Amino acid sequence: MFDIAKQIAENVARVRERIAAAAARSGRRPEDVTLVAVSKYVGTDEVRALLAAGCHDLGESRPQELWRKAETLGEAAIRWHLIGHLQRNKIARTLPLVSLLHSGDSLRLLEAVHAECLHMDRKVPALLEINVSGDATKHGFHHDEVEPLGDALARLDGLQFRGLMCMAGREGAAEDARREFAQLRELRDRLQTAWAGRFELAELSMGMSGDFEIAVEEGATLVRVGSMLFEGAGD
Repeated sequence: MFDIAKQIAENVARVRERIAAAAARSGRRPEDVTLVAVSKYVGTDEVRALLAAGCHDLGESRPQELWRKAETLGEAAIRWHLIGHLQRNKIARTLPLVSLLHSGDSLRLLEAVHAECLHMDRKVPALLEINVSGDATKHGFHHDEVEPLGDALARLDGLQFRGLMCMAGREGAAEDARREFAQLRELRDRLQTAWAGRFELAELSMGMSGDFEIAVEEGATLVRVGSMLFEGAGD
């Protein structure tokens, strides 16, 4: 009988080995990089296999799917990451479940999240999503518009801004992804100076199944890996 849990555990181990090798190449420690297992295309059996393999940081793109899995797996020790766009009418139901909001993609959204945080009397860790590729179909701030928003963001004290997030362009080659990841890191470093004393922007969420090693080499602290973790698990 095919063992899904065994296959997923082997996949997780391979991905962690590749993260460790990429970290070593850039003079970093593997433990400085968190693997966020993207579970958006799989069911609860696969999620339980991820948990058994030591993956407790799980990423979902759609709030409705996060709600469903959180309800089904309510007893499990999971740190949920929302990595996709959050519509304002889904904020109230989503925020109590998430450990980190990756997709802070507009000031309007962040203001609405802040208002709900005050209502819940809870501070929510969040990342600013940056559209590094310039793709008009992607969400996120343009890198040139972020720095002047320091005062406005500082007023949103229901949020704890932890860093930046991006997605590399879909059609780009490896060198394009590397350039975009480097741009995000450089923007983070610039904001650390410009916003000194306001936020601790330690996190860089970048890299997916096809480019996570490049992202680690360029400074990622969170990589969002999905399909690679489930290869062979549907056989």
